[in-house]
Amino acid sequence: MTAARTGLPRFTGDAKPYGGGDPYADYRTADFPFTHHADLADRRLGAGVIAANDEFFAERENLLVPERAEFDPEHFGHKGKIMDGWETRRRRGVDAERPHPTDDDHDWALIRLGAPGVIRGIVVDTAHFRGNYPQAVSVEATAAPISASPDELLAHDVKWTTLVPRTPVGGHAANAFTVDVEQRFTHLRLRQHPDGGVARLRVYGEVVPDPAWLAALGTFDVAALENGGAVEDASDRFYSPATNTIQPGRSRKMDDGWETRRRRDKGNDWIRYALTGRSDLRAVEIDTAYLKGNSAGWAALVGRDGDEGEWVELLPRTRLQPDTVHRFLLDGAPAVTHVRLDIFPDGGISRLRLFGSLTEDGAAALAARHQELGG
Repeated sequence: MTAARTGLPRFTGDAKPYGGGDPYADYRTADFPFTHHADLADRRLGAGVIAANDEFFAERENLLVPERAEFDPEHFGHKGKIMDGWETRRRRGVDAERPHPTDDDHDWALIRLGAPGVIRGIVVDTAHFRGNYPQAVSVEATAAPISASPDELLAHDVKWTTLVPRTPVGGHAANAFTVDVEQRFTHLRLRQHPDGGVARLRVYGEVVPDPAWLAALGTFDVAALENGGAVEDASDRFYSPATNTIQPGRSRKMDDGWETRRRRDKGNDWIRYALTGRSDLRAVEIDTAYLKGNSAGWAALVGRDGDEGEWVELLPRTRLQPDTVHRFLLDGAPAVTHVRLDIFPDGGISRLRLFGSLTEDGAAALAARHQELGG
């Protein structure tokens, strides 16, 4: 099955050689319609590049580094220019009469997604690969046990679905592809034809957790990204994305949370979340780690049951302290599918945890979707 749509900006050909100054000044990119989704290949979720056939010039693990690729024009090693990405050696033909790679020659890398899910878009970023990027790329996906080995994934009986057919790409550019396959995937195979370098790989989509695993846990964080929670909208994303608040683990630094610009009106900022499914909530944790002079002053939580349900109070407006974990027990909270965090007047938090369990109908809906998507 081939699934990549057209209609996005396409970048082909070399970028100009680096001429000094800001290396991103001539970087080619655009706004893509799927980047509001979570990056399923985020290392913080447990993603990894588990194998590659070649990484002579630059290691495969660079593909999933969360930060954008850096460029140092003076950085050389014993094998040549050291690049912040995955780069393979130049392919050659079989003899002097046939010195060029064949049409079938390619390099590949296997990627384990940090969270299984439905993929909505892929970005193959060739930042700083100006004349040494691949001529074309392709991407396939499969559903397998999350801990499958490279040998198991490369076995002849594994079914791979083409998400991005072999497509020419450009150097020093964000090469983006929309994907339209309603199926749950766990692993990707990125191919570059015939060789070259890719700086970063981003895989945007919707997390689809394993309902059997969540049922075994019983009570879990129903807002967590890894459990299928999602940020639907936020009033402000000026300094950092709201999705940071439902990432795994504690915040490691100030910009690993959510911080808004300073308000100069009488309003307040907020984030709206969709939970794993319809849930009974029991406890709330609001963490302001590393937000010291810029944490939210107060916070409140409201929830609703369904897209058209009325918002009801879950946690009244409560004073927050800087750089602190705040924990609240919820007594008799109604079942909800969505929660909105309001902060007053502005500032930020690092993490929000909503501990609860799926209702019977919430668990049934999650199981049905999991089965529908091939889980």
